[in-house]
Amino acid sequence: MNIPEDLRYSSDHEWVRLEGTRVRVGITDYAQDALGDVVFVDLPAVGAEVSVGGSLGEVESTKSVSEVYAPVAGVVVAVNPELSGAPEQLNADPYGDGWICEIEVADPGTIDTLLDPGAYRALTEA
Repeated sequence: MNIPEDLRYSSDHEWVRLEGTRVRVGITDYAQDALGDVVFVDLPAVGAEVSVGGSLGEVESTKSVSEVYAPVAGVVVAVNPELSGAPEQLNADPYGDGWICEIEVADPGTIDTLLDPGAYRALTEA
């Protein structure tokens, strides 16, 4: 399982990459593997205010439908338009082309409350 060292993780299996005052958000390799083949992604609306643990949308796979949760609070400032036509990018490249959205973070300090790679690895191995 791929757990990049430069990211932070939620216990709900989302990852964040800090880029200035924004974070790019996606689902982890662990999550995409558990879901199976992704066939549809319901993206959040640009401009939507999200709170920690609030819904960012849904990911539908051949196995199930799963909610995607906001790992930080803020405003959605961008979504990945490629996922509408190619939802399988979540499986093929969850940490690259499979990103879901970008959030302008309300409180950058909340990123420090997310799991570091070691803690996330321990969570997935438990």
